[in-house]
Amino acid sequence: MSVKRVFVIVLDSYGIGSLPDAERFGDAGANTLASIVGSGQYDTPNMREMGLFNIDGVTCRPGVGRPAGSYGRMAEASMGKDTTIGHWEIAGVISPEPMPLYPDGFPEEVLAPFREQTGRGVLCNRPYSGTEVIRDYGGEHMRTGDLIVYTSADSVFQIAAHEEVVPLEELYDCCRKARAILTGRHAVGRVIARPFIGQEPNFERTRNRHDFSLLPPRRTMLVSLQEHGFDTYGVGKIYDIFAGQAIAHTTPISGNEDGMNKTLALMDEDFRGLCFVNLVDFDMVYGHRNDIDGYAAAATLFDRQLGEMMKKMREDDVVIITADHGCDPGFPGTDHTREYTPMLIYGAPVRAGVSIGTRASFADIASTVLAMFGIEEALDGTSFWDEVKAE
Repeated sequence: MSVKRVFVIVLDSYGIGSLPDAERFGDAGANTLASIVGSGQYDTPNMREMGLFNIDGVTCRPGVGRPAGSYGRMAEASMGKDTTIGHWEIAGVISPEPMPLYPDGFPEEVLAPFREQTGRGVLCNRPYSGTEVIRDYGGEHMRTGDLIVYTSADSVFQIAAHEEVVPLEELYDCCRKARAILTGRHAVGRVIARPFIGQEPNFERTRNRHDFSLLPPRRTMLVSLQEHGFDTYGVGKIYDIFAGQAIAHTTPISGNEDGMNKTLALMDEDFRGLCFVNLVDFDMVYGHRNDIDGYAAAATLFDRQLGEMMKKMREDDVVIITADHGCDPGFPGTDHTREYTPMLIYGAPVRAGVSIGTRASFADIASTVLAMFGIEEALDGTSFWDEVKAE
């Protein structure tokens, strides 16, 4: 049975249990799924029917007798647990070397040219929570006009600024200048604009965040699909994560619900190729803020919208649901967690009830997507399409 459209939906940070090497990342025992299923807000019957609780190692709820889709768990082969390398790996590129981290802040060789090129000073310059940094430095920023520069446990250079002090376009231009500076051994995965509004002490971040990412170091499934004449759609921050490379159509979103609504709308379009979706609220709004009930409620809402998607799917549509890392809201700290991710694949061209076990890399998804479209290319992953395709 042929496949015309594939929808890859990344539930940002929806981990399902710590990886064998999680201890070296300080994440032994992390399990995002186990943390949220205990909430009274959690109810995901559609993912359950697809096989979520039948996946190897998932013991927090019983599985179903015969899942409607095929399923498995994905191990991250890249040396990291951040959004950029997680998505790159899903797209077929394993990153064997970690991206640079700055637990003590950025060195003067980065900050001096940044101050000179932006014409503004720098506040903070150390790892910080995004909500706490504007609470603690927002007032000084308002008085001085200096930019709040901070990082996290991820490879990021983040710039927070009040929209009335630093207009959005200026903030974005500051990020572009930082991106040009942060190369070589300082090539962080993302430079992120973090605008906020309000008056001290009641500042709040806006939805005008923008990521300036590195280009992937090698070819991805997106490049291959585009070169072979297939359509490539990005929903949410997919365009930003891949620095726009091989994304023919991009759809910004204002949150998970909007992202799924826009994905449902795209299902009415007649295209041939890939729709790649990122739903960041799981991570940004709930995981990093240790909001178990909020994360669980977001999973419940997504599952309801997934039910609508399943009803709209055509005979030649396939949906793959996965994640890029964990961010266990019940685990100590507020950082990403080194976890396995789920893989649920569903549609008329897919066999029901097939377990693909535990895969060695997220990149197996990319190779599987290319195999569905009959493209032979040696990306980093190994296809599991022959295991799950319907006869």
